[in-house]
Amino acid sequence: MAFPTNEIEVLETARAWLDAGHGVALATVVKTSGSAPRQNGSHIAVRDDGLFAGSVSAGCVESTIIEAAQKALSDRKNRNLTFGVDEGVMSTGLLCGGQIVILVEPII
Repeated sequence: MAFPTNEIEVLETARAWLDAGHGVALATVVKTSGSAPRQNGSHIAVRDDGLFAGSVSAGCVESTIIEAAQKALSDRKNRNLTFGVDEGVMSTGLLCGGQIVILVEPII
């Protein structure tokens, strides 16, 4: 499988995983401020076994998103996650100095 290069391909990959019987969670950038690594509407699809496609932060917080997605698949609850820099100290690994808000939704 080729790595998705745009948002439509990420969604198509998620659909293929669902069709194959996997649980899938979709994480979407819903808000940005300052210098953000990805724009609003960027996605990462996470399969129930941890395989993922796409990016919401160019690698800065993907591991945290994958963990949250797997929890969302387990309890079937959405999550809103905020990442950024807190008072000049990097609290989440977001190097760009901006802030992103991610909505994680289990699609199942």
